[in-house]
Amino acid sequence: MTYPLQCYEESAAALRSVLGGFRPRVLLILGSGLGSLGDAVEDPIVVPYAKVPHMKTSTAPDHKGQFVFGRLSGQDVAVMQGRLHTYEGWSFEDVSYPVRVLRLLGAEALLVTNAAGAVNTAFHAGDIMLITDHIKLFGVSPLCGPNIDAFGPRFPDMSHVYTPALRDVARRTAQSLDISLREGVYMYFPGPQYETPAEVRLARTLGADAVGMSTVPEAITAAHCGMDVLGFTLCTNMAAGVLDQPLSSDEVLAAAAEAGQRFSALVKGCLARL
Repeated sequence: MTYPLQCYEESAAALRSVLGGFRPRVLLILGSGLGSLGDAVEDPIVVPYAKVPHMKTSTAPDHKGQFVFGRLSGQDVAVMQGRLHTYEGWSFEDVSYPVRVLRLLGAEALLVTNAAGAVNTAFHAGDIMLITDHIKLFGVSPLCGPNIDAFGPRFPDMSHVYTPALRDVARRTAQSLDISLREGVYMYFPGPQYETPAEVRLARTLGADAVGMSTVPEAITAAHCGMDVLGFTLCTNMAAGVLDQPLSSDEVLAAAAEAGQRFSALVKGCLARL
């Protein structure tokens, strides 16, 4: 479904009626196993996705499917505890819908995280990767259909989807917290099946360092809206074929839980510097 501007405006109006005068500056979209950061929000206002007109609900494991509005590390934020994925049956427009709604509410930046498989053989499970760029070869764009000029141009530039100035913030924050930070390219695969070893070799050949099933639709939409974007990948496992062992969602969630405190500290530290 292609949503007209009126749909986004209706969703924004519904949220304003709940939020009163609160206006989030930063939208956080948290990936698998990382949603607990929303529990740290001060003076939280919780809004289930089902209460937002036109918005789809999250069905992925460990995704609560709700917004948490409030203060985090000195910033007015909207935290998505659980995201939408195309493998749930949603379109790219469905997946990226909340980004545009939050833009109408005043959000200036998107901080997005995901759990993914490491393709770069120099990486290890548990590494945090700063996303410098992405590769998307599968599916249509979230910008397909009639362009909504109120959000951005018909043919937006994607030279710097992940804002260089915010990547510098991430580097300084990681250094100050003594957190090791990898940097690399994230490649989008639609899922829900994990990538095959041949697909992982293809990703490595194309220059990807990690592969996953999210983030890119939201990042493209945010860049189109003129938002700054900062993205992190938690490498919860080595991608298929790197190690001689099968992949499982339990492995992903366990690795995310183990790295949760370190990862949360990095995200909160970056927020404090924005």
